[in-house]
Amino acid sequence: MRLLLVEDEAEMAAWLLRAFKQSGYVPDHAPDAVTAESLLAGNNYDVVVLDLRLPDKHGLAVLADQRKAGNRTPVLILTAQGALQDRVKGLNLGADDFLTKPFEIEELEARLTALVRRSRGNVQTVLQCGSLSCASDSRAFTLGGKLLQLTPRESAALSVLLARSGTPVEKSLLSGKVFPVASSAGPDAIELVLHRLRRKLAGGDVRIVTVRGLGYMLESMADATPL
Repeated sequence: MRLLLVEDEAEMAAWLLRAFKQSGYVPDHAPDAVTAESLLAGNNYDVVVLDLRLPDKHGLAVLADQRKAGNRTPVLILTAQGALQDRVKGLNLGADDFLTKPFEIEELEARLTALVRRSRGNVQTVLQCGSLSCASDSRAFTLGGKLLQLTPRESAALSVLLARSGTPVEKSLLSGKVFPVASSAGPDAIELVLHRLRRKLAGGDVRIVTVRGLGYMLESMADATPL
């Protein structure tokens, strides 16, 4: 999936680009409106992530110009907390979705997947491991047909593990998906999230195992092999 990130904050952009690449996206980055408009004119993207506070032009003006030019690429706008006027104006100008800062990377990626799927007219897929399942654009998990009550961080961690079930996920990658770049969480904070997840999965037919030297892995009990 090819993506354009329009974001002027260098640290935020570096974090997002790293996360996108790890998830299989092919991202380009524009730190300002001029670069964004040049890239949009010369390339076809599946989706655009657009920050509004750009140094040379407001993001909504970029959106308005693209829609006037006939560009219908799905656009997800990153907004500041409580920026209701921006959201309303963005919808009127043709924005497809919004996400308020700060946010969890898994929620952003889920929203992008949903936007691209809708733009292509595709039917959603369901991720599954044993009796644990979740629609690809949803954060609602069921285990044995029962809804799991998860916190946003637990949901983010489980999304990564479920998408890669049967394959170890590195601790650093998992932490990067769960905790935002501005988080003060320590390097071992992910272990607490996983501890709570293991308790909520207890009694089901899936488990989270630690693979020494490789990270963490979600597996079905039926497919489990000695580590």
